[in-house]
Amino acid sequence: MTNIQGKVVIIMGASSGIGEATTKKLAQEGAKLVIAARREDRLKALVQSLPNAEISYAVADVTNKEEVRAVVNLAVEKYGRVDVLYNNAGVMPTAPLSETRFDEWRQMLDINIMGVLNGIAAVLPIMKKQQSGQIIATDSIAGHVVYPGSAVYCGTKFAVRAIMEGLRQEERENNIRSTIVSPGLVDTELYTTINDPANREWVKNNAKIEGVGLSPSDIADAVAYAISTPETVAVSEIMIRPTKQVI
Repeated sequence: MTNIQGKVVIIMGASSGIGEATTKKLAQEGAKLVIAARREDRLKALVQSLPNAEISYAVADVTNKEEVRAVVNLAVEKYGRVDVLYNNAGVMPTAPLSETRFDEWRQMLDINIMGVLNGIAAVLPIMKKQQSGQIIATDSIAGHVVYPGSAVYCGTKFAVRAIMEGLRQEERENNIRSTIVSPGLVDTELYTTINDPANREWVKNNAKIEGVGLSPSDIADAVAYAISTPETVAVSEIMIRPTKQVI
């Protein structure tokens, strides 16, 4: 992959699934990485599995803006700049609206939307000073299509899509690019954030069916492609579904 080697990349939500796969992919391509998530044991194991990579980690909760800012500061202190921020953390506790799961609604708003905004707020002043940078967010097919049982989750992903397009429009003159990657079914641990038993089993089983669910590395490849493009090219949206997925 061209144009990735030496780039300073921060990955939030890096401890498993898409974040872990993207860390491995970008390390292979020679990026300088700062990875963050809540689970320190997973981060340590990931760093140890990449002995030849230039990589650091920090424990951070994306809902805590001070912790997110500390991750960005770590990257600047270590490397002097930030070329890419990948906002990847997210949860998906889907259930019908009639079940009024207020705590789950708040959790999705805090992580899926405020987590992205906290990342943007922390890195934007640095990228504006640099007059360059790229901010990427994991969105979802649910940010483009609404379906029953997932109204709030879809709402958070529609919001991310709108925020990232607004970011593109506001910061294009500062040479700052924004990209959303919108996956369909992917075989990750995201289903474990679903508390409704029927929904959890459906997502788990369908994501793991051979020929249906994508692998995290499929999404990592898409992220790497977006990062590898020249600064004159803005890849605004990538939608990536399993070939056999209906929605």
